[in-house]
This record gives sequence, C-alpha cells and structure tokens, in this order.
Amino acid sequence: MSEAPAIGIDLGTTHCCVGVFQNGKVEIIANDQGNRTTSSYVAFTDTARLIGDAAKNLVTVNPNQRIFDSKRLIGRKFKDSAVQADMKYWPFDVVSVDGKPKIEVTYKDEKKTFFAEEISAMVLTKMKETAEEYLGKTVTKAVISVPAHFNDSQRQATKDAGTIAGLKVLRIINEPTAAAIAYGLDKKAVGGRNVLIFDLGGGTFDVSILSINDGIFKVKSTAGDTHLGGEDFDNRLVTHFVQEFNRNHKKDLTSNKCALRRLRTACERAKRTLSSSTLARVEIDSLFEGTDFYTSITRASFEELNADLFRSTMDPVEKALRDAKLDKSAIHDIVLVGGSTRIPKVQRLLQDLFNGKELNKSIDPDEAVAYGAAVQAAILHGDKSKELQKVLLVDVIPLSLGIETAGGVMNVLIERNTSLPAQTEFFTSYLNNPAGVPIQVYEVECGMNKQNNLLGKFQVLGTPPANRRGRGMPSIQVTFNIDLNGILYVTANCTVNMEKTITVTKEKGRLSQEDIKRMVNEAENYRKEDKKQNETISAKHGLESYCFNMKATIDEYSLRTKIADSDLTVILDRCNGAIKWLDAKQLARKEEYEHYQKLLESLCNPIITKLWQSAGPVPGGMRYAGGMPGALGAAGDGAPCAGAGIGRGPTIEQGN
Repeated sequence: MSEAPAIGIDLGTTHCCVGVFQNGKVEIIANDQGNRTTSSYVAFTDTARLIGDAAKNLVTVNPNQRIFDSKRLIGRKFKDSAVQADMKYWPFDVVSVDGKPKIEVTYKDEKKTFFAEEISAMVLTKMKETAEEYLGKTVTKAVISVPAHFNDSQRQATKDAGTIAGLKVLRIINEPTAAAIAYGLDKKAVGGRNVLIFDLGGGTFDVSILSINDGIFKVKSTAGDTHLGGEDFDNRLVTHFVQEFNRNHKKDLTSNKCALRRLRTACERAKRTLSSSTLARVEIDSLFEGTDFYTSITRASFEELNADLFRSTMDPVEKALRDAKLDKSAIHDIVLVGGSTRIPKVQRLLQDLFNGKELNKSIDPDEAVAYGAAVQAAILHGDKSKELQKVLLVDVIPLSLGIETAGGVMNVLIERNTSLPAQTEFFTSYLNNPAGVPIQVYEVECGMNKQNNLLGKFQVLGTPPANRRGRGMPSIQVTFNIDLNGILYVTANCTVNMEKTITVTKEKGRLSQEDIKRMVNEAENYRKEDKKQNETISAKHGLESYCFNMKATIDEYSLRTKIADSDLTVILDRCNGAIKWLDAKQLARKEEYEHYQKLLESLCNPIITKLWQSAGPVPGGMRYAGGMPGALGAAGDGAPCAGAGIGRGPTIEQGN
C-alpha cells in the first residue's frame, strides 16, 4: 500500500478543518457527522472521552468537564493577563503548575490535569482520524496552521501538540498565508497582485499583505492580535445578558456554570443570526432557579457593545500597510477569512478604510486556511502535480528579535517581517567576568525589555578575565537561526582561543522531551480506551438492532404465512427481554453484549430458517441482521452461531 499523502490542518480556536491535495485538487474532508468543520471541543464523562461535535453538543451536562478555547492557552503562562481574563468566562477550572496553566477535569472518577498542548493534541487526533477514514490509510505527516502573530512559544507548543497526536509536523504555516494560497493558487498573472488577507476567527486576528506573482507567494508584512475574535464578542453578549437578567429578576446567575454555558450557547446563535438579520431573539427555558429568560437584541445594540473591539481590528491593517510600505490604493484585493468576517459592521469598517473598495468573498472563510495548508503539505511531501510546480511560499517572522544590552535597552538583531529562514550573528566583549556572561533573548515590541517577551536566558560559562591592556578580551558570539516554521534557535560561544559551553534556562515554559514522550504514551492509551469504548457501543447497538430487526421480520412474515404461536412467542419474548436487559445494562462490557446476541441468535435463527424455507424471501426486500439465516453474527458480521450458547455471560429467559 502506498504511503498516505500529507494533510493540512487548520487548528482553530473554535473550529478545525482538514484537507488533502490529491488528484490535482484539494479536498476538504467531512467528519463523521458530515460536517466539513469540526468543533475544537473535548469533553470528559464518567465513561468516555468525546472530541469534536459530540463534545460540543453536551451543552448542559457537566459544563466544567467540557474543554474549549485551548488555543488561547497554548504557549502562555498562567499569570498572563489574557489567561486571567478568559478564566472568568470558562466553566472549567484552570490551575497553575510551575507557572504554566493546566486544565483540571474529572475523568472516570479521577482528577486529571492537562496542558493546553494535550487538549490541542486530542483535537488534532480527531482530525487525523477523520483524514484516515477518508483516505483509508494511516496518516503520519501534516502541515498545521497558526495565527501569523503567534510567538515562538506558541509555535513550538503547537508543534509539540502535533507530535503528541502522532504526527510529524512538516511545517507550521501562518493562517493568512495559507488562505492566500487558497485564494491565489489559480491567479498567476504576470505583473503580480498585492493581496491583503483579513483573518478574523473565533479567537485570533491576523492581517497579512502578500504579493502573488506567477505562483510565488511573498509575504510583505503581517500584524494582528492573538487574543481577539468571535469569543470576545460572545463574552460581551454574555456580560450584557447577565446584567439584564440580574436587573429583571434580581438574581445573579454567574454562580451557576451550567446556566452560564447555556447562555453562552444562546449568545453564539444570536451573534450568527445578527450577521444576516437585524434582530435576534434569546429564549432559554428555566435558565436559573426555574426562571425563564426571554429577550432580544438588535444588530445596532450588538455593534455598540463591541464597538471598541471592532474598531481595534483596523489598527493592524494600517500597521501592515506601513510595514509593507504600500498605499491603500496599491492593494488589488482584500480577502476575508475566518467566520467573524461575516459580521456586517466589521466589513463596513474595512470597506470604509479602503474608500469603499469591494471586499473579496470568493473563498470559503471557514475552509480557506485548511485548503492552503493542504497545498503546502503536498509540496513538502514531494507531490509533483503540475498545479504545484511553480508554487513558492516566502513567509516572514511576526516579531522582532533581540538581546538585552546595558541599562535594559534592547538591541534588535532581526527586524519583524524579515523573510524566513533568517540568520544573524552578534559579537560583544565583556571585561573581567569570570562567573560568565548572561545573554537574554527577547521578542521585541518596544525599546525597553520590561514590555517585551523573554524567550530564554543563555549563560556563557567560564569566560576568562581580560588583562589590564585588554589583550585576550573574551568575545561572545551569539547566533540567531529562525527556521521556516518561525521557531528560533540561539547559540552562544565564548572565543579566546577556545570554545565554551552554554547553559540554557527555558523561561518560556516549553515542554521537555520527557514531558512530550510521556504525553505521547498517554495519548496512545487514550486512543486505546476510545477504541475499546467505541467497540462496546458498537456491540450494544448490534444487539439492539438485531432485536428490532427480528421483531420486524416476524411482523413481515406474519402477513404472508401462518407462524406457530410458540415460535412467535419465543422470538417476541426473547427480543423484548433483551431490550429490557439493554435498558438495565447501560454500562455492560462488550463481551456481555456480544454473548447475549449469540445466545439470542441460537434461539431465533432456527425459527427464521424454517420460515424462510417454507415461505420464501421476506417481502419488500426485508432482511434481518447479518444477511442469510443461520449466519447472524454480532453487529451483522456474518459469524456462524454454532455453539453460541456455550460460555459465560447473561442467559436468556422468557420475559428477561
């Protein structure tokens, strides 16, 4: 069997999407529910772990066991102001472990904590399995998208999540860049076009400006906010309705996580409704302490609640234009990506900024990123399709990088929007510092280090003291390397006719190789548990289907031929007894369900065989589970039932 193609995954805050390039085109893969996007939710119950749409649908059942927005935690520290702000709206508990946020849940009566990387890995596993079911092969390689403004920690954490999910991550690709590929794959006009990608999703916001020229996609600039999106608009609605409920009923529902979760779900629906209608109704029966909540909100009120957030989306657009050194008139196309770009107010603000220029809505905002990631995955995997021959992607780093110098001033070594990959070297000398030279590496947003993101501390040990005349003064060489994923690697050497070693203190809280290895093993155990649970559910459904099919078969035969009362009683009583047993044994083992079905088959099959021989085929094409009589196995697998009644397990008695 040939190797499975590499896939492209859009790992979104609220929804995910997976695509694959084959047969000369990208195919977006639908999940087991038939949806082309999958909810980024994970839920833990007393018996199982649910991922995707099944997890999101558990709206009111244990809201503190339903995890979402893990992308807003990934690569961050617990004390991060964004994390602290989000915790007010999350029904699940987030605790600090060595300064990193971990999500706390109860799974199978046991307290467990998960890093955001682990939750994201579970969602990636779901997307991997979705692709495998479609392709019929084991998928091992993928390109995963991240917001363009994700920093080094967040990119590395996303890559770690892919590793935990059992994927070799070929590339971390920026979301707006992937969307640009989806938009411009067939636009190879000579002379080029400048395209602005406006990507406003569920939790992040990016703006990228690219030039597309004969298949070459070159990013000119990028800007954005890794903590702005549809979830923030939902939060404003939730706060608004909580206050309204308190005013009208003198009750504070913030103490009830279940009520807040139901309200948030209603707010999500209202937000979507307001994209196409000027009025949305919110109707929730018995929201809190038996009190119903019926209200409505207009589009104008919604826009007023989020006015500052909507306006803030224009600042990165202007910043990207300045960095690209382009006038608004030089932009040929403005492409909308992400579900939140459907909001009319956002579209109006963007259109007004560009003096009424028509916005391009030619690509699906929910699928465009996965589409572009799938194209990049095919290229990196060695696909030789003619459609990909001239496609070349040149991306940039989102943030400047530098080191701290004397007085806390930043020395920028690599400017933001530098093309990837990038490398630079920095030399410095220090006098009489036998203890070592500390080097602190920052992602730079401004001139002083207290407002920048510390990536790591490097200590060059054992530097020899300089003599009074400066001869043999130790020279420190620092080398910055940024790979195509936008991930930074820094090395430092001390050279005075010798090379010294360095010690790295990981300030950014990345997972260690031991942590990743442990999580990979745990993820494999969870997959085995999920498989076992699915097999149990399948066995249960197989027994249930067999019972109802037997009853339906008897009804069909009774219309054509005489059935002995004793035979009719045997089948009906045994099937009814099995259905009652199923109702009472919701948590039985797979082997019990299968054993019961075999016992049932051993009693019913001889009777059905006799009817089939005397009356002919069932009218109307009716078939009973498993196909021909005498070959009725578990879940219709055609297994013979000779000796099925032998062994341990439930017994069949009349009326049980």
